[in-house]
Amino acid sequence: MSTIRRLLILSSSCSVLACGDPAAVDQDSATSNAESGTDTASDTGDTSDTGDTGDDEPELVSVAHDFGTITLAPYEELSNCVQWTVDNDEAVYVQTVTVSNLGYFHHSNWFVVPETMYPGPDGFFKCSERGFDELASAVAGTVLFAQSTQSFVESQRTADGAIIKIPPRHKVVAGTHLLNVGPAEISTQLFMTLDIIHPRDVEVVLTPFRLSYLDLDIPANSKSRFTGICDDLGERYAAAAGTPLDIKLHYVLPHFHYLGDYFDLSLQSSTPEGSHLDGQSIYRLEGFNGEANGLMFDPPLDLTGLEGLTYTCGYDNWRDVNVGWGIGDQEMCVMLGLGESKVMFDATVTGGTTAVGATGDALEFEAKCAILAVPKNAAQSMPSEAEKQAPLYVPPGSDTDIPPVPACVDHNPAVAPSLEPTLTNVAAAVFQQSCMFNACHGSSAQAAGLNLQSPTLHAELLGHEVLGNVGASLVEPGDPEGSWLYEIMASCTPEGGSGNHMPLNAPVLLEDRSVALIREWIADGALDN
Repeated sequence: MSTIRRLLILSSSCSVLACGDPAAVDQDSATSNAESGTDTASDTGDTSDTGDTGDDEPELVSVAHDFGTITLAPYEELSNCVQWTVDNDEAVYVQTVTVSNLGYFHHSNWFVVPETMYPGPDGFFKCSERGFDELASAVAGTVLFAQSTQSFVESQRTADGAIIKIPPRHKVVAGTHLLNVGPAEISTQLFMTLDIIHPRDVEVVLTPFRLSYLDLDIPANSKSRFTGICDDLGERYAAAAGTPLDIKLHYVLPHFHYLGDYFDLSLQSSTPEGSHLDGQSIYRLEGFNGEANGLMFDPPLDLTGLEGLTYTCGYDNWRDVNVGWGIGDQEMCVMLGLGESKVMFDATVTGGTTAVGATGDALEFEAKCAILAVPKNAAQSMPSEAEKQAPLYVPPGSDTDIPPVPACVDHNPAVAPSLEPTLTNVAAAVFQQSCMFNACHGSSAQAAGLNLQSPTLHAELLGHEVLGNVGASLVEPGDPEGSWLYEIMASCTPEGGSGNHMPLNAPVLLEDRSVALIREWIADGALDN
């Protein structure tokens, strides 16, 4: 039986999103807000007792699931699957999806599929043992959620009444990628919360689509951009739907890894009804920010008359080797979209990439995308009148106390590190894992001017000027409590500065053994060892 928490909420659910403040976005300000790193998750609502919420406030229930603990050996990389059988005899309509974890989840893609697919017990399993396939999952069910690179907590919130449907006797399944780039064994956990609304409040059942650029060959020591050109999208849509393209766009989320520093989604059309869309950039993200950059369009963006689109991923490859498509230290270029659409489509560049020049200091490459378009799954239908008249259905389960976001607990100074407290181990087990790799303090992204990937790391740490806490020492040899580095990693609410702990995009601190490694290295004199 699934572990489910029932909690009635009268307003939207929450998330703690990496490095940025949540904000609702309308279509006129989509590009500018994307550039500033805002997203659309709203604040946590207060809980209340079950009851009729009236006509003004939608009735909403939050159900949560703990997928359990998984352990990674030093330097282990693991691509596996995980599932949650919701045990729903009736359809549930999901307004918000929140996924949280305790780190090391590099990315994950989530689907809703019939219970008969991928049979086996809930929890983690080898994808190959059950024949898991992302495209087959999307066609058989729908896409539920996509995780941004190494986000600890992320909410996918769409406009009121625009939902993702879990039909009767369907389950949640995901392909995950976990990565331990350090020399110490680590353990982590994974949680999911679904905010379910009453069928009478449903206005549209959203349909997913995906854009991806697989034919990546990112030049070494260079900035570059790769553009997929989907100029026949309208034609492909019409062939699958039997009607001209009439998508209304609700949500987009780009995905790349630690070298990614640019994304753009632009529209093409010369038809009379779509001419106003031609050349319009509707989502642009510039620079690395370590955030979850999902963007909600409210009101939705009407793409009627659209003929095609382009999507561009940009990279700053500071490495001395070319980088291709893949997991680990390789790159990706993917975008998830959710909209009102009669068709699911998958637009992919698999070959034919051509160099077309340069824009500023970025080399430009492009290729035409191939489009697979299929009609929307028939099970993804609107609620029936009987559902609208019935009480809100909540899947059965055991009541437990699983918060959508794990609670932060201060570091326990009695815990000893599992590795010898040297700077080499601190850099490998802590900085590389949680501060540099897909985070804010690497060579290409140096938040507050701090580069933890510097070849002169010791000098960087001891000589760095702390911003936001004037007079503080980042590292005070022999004095952990007097070192700002230890304070912001050992306390949930550090005294001084902004009050944010590190990693900035995490709801909890790093595990005690990692913080203890920093503590003991500083206590031993913060040597260059």
